[in-house]
Amino acid sequence: RAPTIITSVRGGKDRRSGLILTIPLCTEQTSMEELSSTLDYLLGIPSDKCKARGFTVIVDGRKSQWNIVKTVVLMLQNVIPAEVSLVCVVKPDEFWDKKVTHFCFWKEKDRLGFEVILVSANKLTRYIEPCQLTDEFGGSLVYDHMDWVNKRLVFEKFTKESTSLLDELVVINESEKSNQLDKERPPDCNFLPSLDPETVLQTGHELLSELQQRRFNGSEGGGVAWSPMDDELLAQPQVMKLLDSLREQYTKYQEVCRQRSKRSQLEEIQTKVMQVVNWLEGPGTEQLRTQWGIGDSIRASQALQQKHEEMESQHSEWFAVYVELNQQIAALLSAGDEEDLVELKGLQQQLSDVCYRQASQLESRQNVLQSAHEFHGTAQDLSQQLDGLLGMLCADVVPTDGAAIQQTLKHLEEKLKSVEGSLAGLREKGQVVMDQMSNQTTWSYGKDVPIENKENIDHIQGVMEDMHLRKQRCEDMVDVRRLKMLQMVQLFKCEEDASQAVEWLGELLDALLKTHIRLGDDAQETKALLEKHKKFVDVAQSTYDYGRQLLQATVVLCQSLRCTTRSSGDTLPHLNRVWKQFTVTSEERVHRLEMACSFHTAAEKVEQGDLPVEVEQETYEEVETVGKALLDRLTVPVIFPDGSEQYFGSPGDMASSAVHIRDKMKLVEGRKLTLVVDPGLCFYE
Repeated sequence: RAPTIITSVRGGKDRRSGLILTIPLCTEQTSMEELSSTLDYLLGIPSDKCKARGFTVIVDGRKSQWNIVKTVVLMLQNVIPAEVSLVCVVKPDEFWDKKVTHFCFWKEKDRLGFEVILVSANKLTRYIEPCQLTDEFGGSLVYDHMDWVNKRLVFEKFTKESTSLLDELVVINESEKSNQLDKERPPDCNFLPSLDPETVLQTGHELLSELQQRRFNGSEGGGVAWSPMDDELLAQPQVMKLLDSLREQYTKYQEVCRQRSKRSQLEEIQTKVMQVVNWLEGPGTEQLRTQWGIGDSIRASQALQQKHEEMESQHSEWFAVYVELNQQIAALLSAGDEEDLVELKGLQQQLSDVCYRQASQLESRQNVLQSAHEFHGTAQDLSQQLDGLLGMLCADVVPTDGAAIQQTLKHLEEKLKSVEGSLAGLREKGQVVMDQMSNQTTWSYGKDVPIENKENIDHIQGVMEDMHLRKQRCEDMVDVRRLKMLQMVQLFKCEEDASQAVEWLGELLDALLKTHIRLGDDAQETKALLEKHKKFVDVAQSTYDYGRQLLQATVVLCQSLRCTTRSSGDTLPHLNRVWKQFTVTSEERVHRLEMACSFHTAAEKVEQGDLPVEVEQETYEEVETVGKALLDRLTVPVIFPDGSEQYFGSPGDMASSAVHIRDKMKLVEGRKLTLVVDPGLCFYE
């Protein structure tokens, strides 16, 4: 169809159920040749049954000239005279009235073979139902011409491709059935269809789905337009028939391809299986037979491991082929072809036996090398640990302090414990290697391995024995060093505790001078302070005795260790000096408390007022004498044996104690004056 011609069968029907053919004309010159070709094409689409019901042709001349319209109508006589029942020429309003008189179509009905009617667009519904006319003629029929053309092109392409493909598939299938193809010729390069069956089938299914979807959606009044003629115009039954035939032949073709592929795959599998078996039983086995050593050091074992990895790399390439072949054989076995099952299972069993046996030998060799590497590594670490421990034991112990010595001792014990653990690990790893080597006698297909392993076993046992002897020597040295270091720890602990005793005694002295300053507010409180002071002195005495005992112990330890200490020689004089200072201070404290007790006792007697006058007078004098002596004593510092001086408390503390004593003396003085004025009074109120 020429692109300038928009002639179409739009799916509508006239009152006789005939198809409606629409020919829209335009102002441009219309090619009658193209129009004739288009009409021939459109008339070839409907079925004979449809064409037997006749056509109603609508010639839309509203945008064209009269002579073109007349030519088109006359051309219909030559193109489709038998099929045309009625021609409706849609005229422009009042434009052809004069020209129509020169040619009356109704008079030419017998000659033309069909009836021609001139009608306006708005009156076309008199001859055709509105539901069968598109909106341009005042009808309600929905029609998309470009959508119809696209679907028609898809249908024609599918028809052409599917028909050609069907012919090719039939030839291929029949040829495979009647003749045996040359087995040496690659099956994939002969008797192949020119089109991809999957693509053609997919196109057909999409076309069929679109047609069915248009029908169901269109019948509900929505979606793409559809009319009852679509099945005939777009040949949905033809699509379904072609699809059925194509699926049938394609299924047969797939079976042909499967048989070809199976034969080719089986031959390829047989070749590859023999390649794998021959290499593993030949060069692969020979490589394993020549590898028995385990090395005498970690470096030698690493070199052997690297060589084994290279050998494994060569084997892994063949094992990869084995995995691929095993998968292919399993796939063929699952197909269930009886004639190939026995041969395939035999190939699979042979391949699996050889590969698993070789893999087991490789794994056993790898385990031996790995265990030997771990054994040599543990032996090297243990040797380094023993060297480090021996270095510590041979070095002189320089005493610094107890904590440092104890830390060194702890470090020494940890090293010895680590050596014991490493030696146990070495024995365990050595036994593993010897056990694994003893199992190597089953390698070369059940043949015993020569006695090359004896040298390896002797080497392992020799290493373990040497490490055991070195460890025993270190243990003996550790015992001696441990005793010496424990004595040194005890020595430093004694010196440290002695220094602590001196410090505690100094703190007691400082507390005595700074906090033990109260003299009491009465005799009872003063006596309590005296008792408390005695306990305080007992604590100081115990501290001093403890310090002297510790210093005596250091002398004994130094003699045992044949060494002199840096602190004990200075600690004893310091301890004695602090103790003498404490003793002088304590005695002064006791003297002051005793004076305060006498003062408060006398003052309290005066305050009670039940003494005879003569006795009371003497008590007054005692209070005054003791009070003044006590006040004087408070102003005197404590003089230590070395000539240094130290006061009790602060000046404020002493002033507070003095004020309290003076107040009490004033109270007693007032009592005394009262007795002088009135000797008959027995008490002071």
